[in-house]
Amino acid sequence: MPISRYSRNSIIAGGARYGTSLAGVVIYNAVQANQIAYKRIVTRDGMRLDVIAGQEYGDSSLWWVIAAASKIGWALQIPPDTVLTIPTDISQVSVLVG
Repeated sequence: MPISRYSRNSIIAGGARYGTSLAGVVIYNAVQANQIAYKRIVTRDGMRLDVIAGQEYGDSSLWWVIAAASKIGWALQIPPDTVLTIPTDISQVSVLVG
């Protein structure tokens, strides 16, 4: 089953279940703690999160993973010179929120 920001997912031991907003926090915190692999890029004019997700993961619907890891909110379009944090192994994210 693909990961989704809309479903409620078990992301903390003990059976606690969380939805979108807390999944984003978990992803961001995992990046900050170096618990998942990531890379950083600086955006250029006209770049969009869904296009970047399509290039990185082969699935543009996973744009929210990049938004969460970068702590930039839920907009698809982003201004130039924004530093994006991109988890490089989507399976690590899936373990966190799946």
